[in-house]
Amino acid sequence: MIARRKLIAAGLGLAGGLAAAPAALAALAAPTRRLAFNNLHTGETLDVAYYENGCYVGDALAEVNHVLRDFRTGDVHVIEPRLLDLLTVLAASLETKSAFGVISGYRSPQTNAMLHEQSGQVASGSLHMQGQAIDIRLPGVDSATVRDAALKLAIGGVGYYPTSDFVHVDVGRVRRWQGS
Repeated sequence: MIARRKLIAAGLGLAGGLAAAPAALAALAAPTRRLAFNNLHTGETLDVAYYENGCYVGDALAEVNHVLRDFRTGDVHVIEPRLLDLLTVLAASLETKSAFGVISGYRSPQTNAMLHEQSGQVASGSLHMQGQAIDIRLPGVDSATVRDAALKLAIGGVGYYPTSDFVHVDVGRVRRWQGS
């Protein structure tokens, strides 16, 4: 168990251990890491093995970058593989293989500035602009449950937006907040 925690901590660039379920801890030790996405704005779906045999799969990562692009501008940006690993661990801890419903993946600086002007809930220096954050829903899983599972992982930031019904996760520093 300790070896798995060290493996995951190293894989996600963490300094400490994880307080996750054994399935979540084993997720990054698997020879294949697979994620599914449903972009709620474009209707695009993707089910892809982004990591196989000890390596990230370049073509698969390019597909992820495209599906998680800024839907307002069409700008594509590299999505941080650690974010994908975080989603893999989160899905495993929730014991689901459902596609993540994506509200927002990458955001261009222009889109982020516009959203920040419209709402004080959007950070001017959002990690979305670096491909290090995603706003999600999981079909059949209450957003509060997703939030709680993400908080237990203690990996990056977790924002909970109950009125809008989504959870923000990122691979920045560990922190939490609640919006509307």
